[in-house]
Amino acid sequence: MAHLGSRRTRALTLPVGLALTASLGFLPTSIASAAPADGSPSATASADGPKLSYVINTRANRGQVKQVVKAVERAGGTVVIAYDRIGVIVAHSQNPEFARTIRKVKGVDSAGATRTNPIVPQATKDIGVEQPLTAAQERAAAAEAADGQDPLEPLQWDLSAIKADEAHKRTLGSSKVTVAVIDTGVDDTHPDLAPNFDRSASANCVSGAPDTTEGSWRPAAGESDHGTHVAGTIAAAKNGVGVTGVAPGVKVAGIKVANPSGFFYTESVVCGFVWAAEHGVDVTNNSYYTDPWMYNCKNDPDQAALVEAVTRASRYAESRGTVNVAAAGNSAEDLAADTIEDSTSPNDTETVDRTIDPKQCLDIPTMLPGVVTVSATGAKGLKASYSNYGNGVIDVAAPGGDSTVYQTPAPPATSGLILSTLPGGKFGYKAGTSMASPHVAGVVALIKSKHPYASAAAVKALLVAEADATACGEPYDIDGDGTVDAVCEGGKKYNGFYGAGVVNALNAVRW
Repeated sequence: MAHLGSRRTRALTLPVGLALTASLGFLPTSIASAAPADGSPSATASADGPKLSYVINTRANRGQVKQVVKAVERAGGTVVIAYDRIGVIVAHSQNPEFARTIRKVKGVDSAGATRTNPIVPQATKDIGVEQPLTAAQERAAAAEAADGQDPLEPLQWDLSAIKADEAHKRTLGSSKVTVAVIDTGVDDTHPDLAPNFDRSASANCVSGAPDTTEGSWRPAAGESDHGTHVAGTIAAAKNGVGVTGVAPGVKVAGIKVANPSGFFYTESVVCGFVWAAEHGVDVTNNSYYTDPWMYNCKNDPDQAALVEAVTRASRYAESRGTVNVAAAGNSAEDLAADTIEDSTSPNDTETVDRTIDPKQCLDIPTMLPGVVTVSATGAKGLKASYSNYGNGVIDVAAPGGDSTVYQTPAPPATSGLILSTLPGGKFGYKAGTSMASPHVAGVVALIKSKHPYASAAAVKALLVAEADATACGEPYDIDGDGTVDAVCEGGKKYNGFYGAGVVNALNAVRW
């Protein structure tokens, strides 16, 4: 089967029919100019290579980080920001030997380049094509809306698929709960998002350091609408306008981590998790993979450092009570297989063909410990044609949409894709595990609303317990050509396609 669209974000296009403050645990960049300590690398380090970004992992304490910051300067690097609470430093350098040099510094656990392309302006790349709703479709949907429904809710088959419509009769969720969309930016001026938007928890993390300038979290003109679509699925307000979110009473924040070219680099993702941790975010949604490697192999010193940095950041967020939810990916891959063929990495320069072991080479943050990994289903409740899967990897499943050729929704819905918000007050369809993950983030927000003092671990346990167990079913031949397209391993209570089952919003507010 052909799977169309970029896999950088977890959305795809299918056939018809994404101010520094002391309270964040940062060390100011001025520390980098302090006098070097004895034994640091030479101050005459070469600076004639391409300018790259690096993460350096140290012990998580202020003194240790401060010493390594000095060494970074001596090695020809410039510190962008230092997250002393997790022991991660972000730096730039044109020294071709910077990573090898800094790895030898006392107190450095690992260090690696976050990209293979120099830090220069890049051509904007499309990472998700929208299918906007027409005026005629909007009028037709509004005519079908029942009392209490938003005008476009009749087209949202995904809400009833997880019983969110029934859950809304009991509660819309608490405004004290915030879900952060770590993504391409969120248009908070959208009339369906503005009532629920949380500016205090929003920022632009593209540089690796947070920028809280008003509107910095929005996608700029020409940038991806991916994050705005994700935000609407989670918390579009039930206000008589447009669509309805899974948890339309909770707050949603935007943490922009994709650069203008659509790349989600490690330093940006680390910033996103730390910002969320320090600003009262209850849930993060992560519908992307961290560029430039689809899978980061721990036997490579650069890639191993990226895994460690994002692991530290996501664990820090969880330690502060945040539940991190992530999309499984759109490659139709078995993430529990012995080997996977990866021909898409690195995606910011020239790709190479490689065979990876998914036990050692991780899609981050999706495959990190503690992260809720989400597969996608279509309108018929089957695994979506494109969705990654894997016994022991997938935690739960949720609607992500699929081609109507494969899974057709019941009327009045007309598309098998997911309808949500788009920048500029618009609405449109997308599909992907990118769209499945925010359904789960919304259900987690409802659980947190019901159990405000529950730990992240307790909320995740409730999410799994309240899911509707879904068996593998018949051999999976989604396109009906007589060939099995994927093998589901496991039993009814837990398997590689659906994990513990399809999430259930009604159970989330009833239990």
